[in-house]
Amino acid sequence: MRDYLRALPVFAGELPAFDPSAAPSSPSELFAEWLVAAVEAGVREPHAMTLSTAGANARVLILKNVDQRGWQFAAHAASPKGRELSQDPRAALTFYWSPQGRQIRVRGPVHPSPPEESAADFLARSPGARAEASLGRQSRPLTDRATLDNAVREAQRGIEGYVEPHWTLYTLAPGQVEFWQADKDRKHTRLRYSRTPSGWTRGLLWP
Repeated sequence: MRDYLRALPVFAGELPAFDPSAAPSSPSELFAEWLVAAVEAGVREPHAMTLSTAGANARVLILKNVDQRGWQFAAHAASPKGRELSQDPRAALTFYWSPQGRQIRVRGPVHPSPPEESAADFLARSPGARAEASLGRQSRPLTDRATLDNAVREAQRGIEGYVEPHWTLYTLAPGQVEFWQADKDRKHTRLRYSRTPSGWTRGLLWP
């Protein structure tokens, strides 16, 4: 296995250029630029990200929005990640776009959004996704697939207009945002934004 892994290519193909001195003053602006570039390059599901809670657990979620408040994602409050966030509302988000050799890591406190925003996010989901989320059984033992199919089918019958009260839209208010651009010679470029009372500061990090 060791030889097999070492033989796999790393940073294959053409990597995009990144000049940190020309980066915008706000990390959300640079994130938007990189996200659009990833979409245009054909990166699949570039809005998928790894959520890491303070409890050291990680899972992949979909980014819902980025605005002046921060990066947003949604989850059932009674799920393991929801319970972990209620106990310690700190987390990190990691985006990895392999074809471009780019990573973005966002760290900071997490806050639940107002109920009306969470409800709007829930209603924007597909009927099947709403039905499954309304069950509130994430990560519990499942006896067989038929049990899941039957439970979702039953939930779909009354899902129209229903809003799951525990469905929560969360906002991670970043304290630090790091942009990582790969280099074939491993001289990777790392640019970190840090929030201060007067705004954002930027600085390079060793690879």
